[in-house]
Amino acid sequence: MRLIFLYGPVASGKLTVARELAALSGFPVFHNHLVVDAVAAVFPFGSDAFVRLRERFWLDTFAEAAAAGRSLIFTFAPEPTVDAGFPERAAATVAIAGGATSFVRLTVSPGEQARRLGNPDRAAFGKLRSLELLRELRDTFAGCEAAMPAPALTVDTERDGPAAAARLIARQLGLGISGESETRRP
Repeated sequence: MRLIFLYGPVASGKLTVARELAALSGFPVFHNHLVVDAVAAVFPFGSDAFVRLRERFWLDTFAEAAAAGRSLIFTFAPEPTVDAGFPERAAATVAIAGGATSFVRLTVSPGEQARRLGNPDRAAFGKLRSLELLRELRDTFAGCEAAMPAPALTVDTERDGPAAAARLIARQLGLGISGESETRRP
């Protein structure tokens, strides 16, 4: 079982790249906002119950996938409401079942990030769309990202579009690409 843990700042293209990578690898996408939206329907974002349930849902999903030998792609934006050490707990949860976690960092320049905030598809999951709020939180987000485990790979999504970024990740992590000599590992 492989957990591909894609992380990066707001509007770095995590979901878009994850979808491209899923098409190449056959791994399902476990998008961060699926859980955020479900838990936020009952508890306010950032409340104790929200933080506790969100992490439990993430970790339980990783544990069940690892036990079933089902690889997946997870998207994550490091931010202050996530308890310290979550990425390490995620990797440990997968490792207990014999799986492996690959951390992949996505980057984007502040100018491109600001431009992407206005993309209409960001509204579908209630993603951050306010440039003013992003500017207020940028240093906090950067500090959270700096606390992440070392990535196996860093991809500049401004330089490499979604399809190219996904191909690069697949090659670097040995996930295989349809039509190439590498094999898929679900």
